Amino acid sequence: MTSQDETFTRQPWHELPPALAALIRSRTESIVKEMTRAIRDEVSAYRRAHDSAAGRDLTESIRRAVHQFAELIEHPDSAQDHHIAHFRNLGRVEFLNGRTTDGIQAAFRVGARVGSRRYAEIVHEASLPPEVVLTLHDAVLIHINVLSNEAVKGFLAAQLRSEGEVKRARRALVERLLDQPRGHEGAPLGPLAERAHWALPQTVACVVVRSTGRLPVPGADTHLLSVNRGGDLVLIVPEPLTGGLIDRVRAATRGRVAVVGPAVPPPETWLSLQCARLALDRRAQLPAEADEGAFLHVDDELAELHLLRGAPIGRLLGRRVLAVFADLPTGRAARLAETLDALLMSWGRTAPEVAQALGIHPQTARKRLRQLETLFGDRLDDPRFRFEALLALRTHALRPDTG
Repeated sequence: MTSQDETFTRQPWHELPPALAALIRSRTESIVKEMTRAIRDEVSAYRRAHDSAAGRDLTESIRRAVHQFAELIEHPDSAQDHHIAHFRNLGRVEFLNGRTTDGIQAAFRVGARVGSRRYAEIVHEASLPPEVVLTLHDAVLIHINVLSNEAVKGFLAAQLRSEGEVKRARRALVERLLDQPRGHEGAPLGPLAERAHWALPQTVACVVVRSTGRLPVPGADTHLLSVNRGGDLVLIVPEPLTGGLIDRVRAATRGRVAVVGPAVPPPETWLSLQCARLALDRRAQLPAEADEGAFLHVDDELAELHLLRGAPIGRLLGRRVLAVFADLPTGRAARLAETLDALLMSWGRTAPEVAQALGIHPQTARKRLRQLETLFGDRLDDPRFRFEALLALRTHALRPDTG
């Protein structure tokens, strides 16, 4: 015997009269027909038209099982690898067709019951010793148990292989979504999402959690995509504005710091991640808060995040357009920068508006505005200068420690 068919206990077949094999073969088609009918009647998963692919697979497997049983009666020690390979493949096909191991095992049990009865009838008709029936029943139970187990092994192997393929596809999909495109859009996301068993949504948002490892989200694991990146856990949440999934994520992150990026189309998932990361990094630079857990949305911070992304250029711009403050005493420079910011943000650019914004006396505001006119002259009337100065001031306010 080979290692594959060692699960067979051959003793019952050694005790059966070899002549019984020919009697079973002569009735094979009627036995197969009765088994098929009983399985279709009793196991809902196999109620298929006789001429369908599933129907033909079922009939062929039943016929093979009956032939194998007769073969074991005639040659108890014969190798059975070819039959075992068939029933392993049957399990694989059943998985691919969406059926379950419960259905497979139920079908084998029904087949065994019909087979036991028909084989017993053959023994009786052939006037063989009555004790042969008991041995036959033992042989049927062993036979059907082995075939059922082999089919289940094939089913589980196919399931494991499929799960591995899905996991690989999900990892590839995550990398594709989170990596910024380099000069081209790449292949469509649809086929990759389909292989990953992930319904491609209209919008997604990235949630960055300041921790590594898994984060169970009850009832949502199949909908979420996740990956550990740079010490953070990144979750890709489909339909964050309408699906209710974001609320489950919020509950799962309670007690941790998490930031939700803006909702974007799937090809821009990397941008949602970028915004969430910038906001999380910015929060880390702020004074520590009493509550260590937080679930923050960045939609209202996009302007600040834009400036943070370009902060080095913003500082360079600041050195150019605000260079006149460099030679002033630190306190005076800070006051004039504050006044310039209020002036640029005001509608009418008047002293009373600036005074109200800063909470100072209008006369103080007028004095500072005259100093700004002395420093900048006509540039205060140049829209381009005002825009650049406002960018420089905002960038400095975001990162005042990097002058």
